[in-house]
Amino acid sequence: MNKEIETVVLTRDLPEHRLEAGDIGTIVHRYPDGNGFEVEFASAAGGFVAVLTLRPSDIRPLDGREILHARSLAS
Repeated sequence: MNKEIETVVLTRDLPEHRLEAGDIGTIVHRYPDGNGFEVEFASAAGGFVAVLTLRPSDIRPLDGREILHARSLAS
């Protein structure tokens, strides 16, 4: 669980980065101790939103039974 290039779901709002719980990102780096991840968030058009260092509690795996939802990115 929680490996590089895995799609994950944000578990809490991060308004300072215009992100909300439920936003989807990709793990681009897993720290060797497993206690931190670099997660990239992008818009549907592929535009950069943020790359953040997050704790395991900040993300969870995407469940195949979930439905995806679109929202406009706050200004």
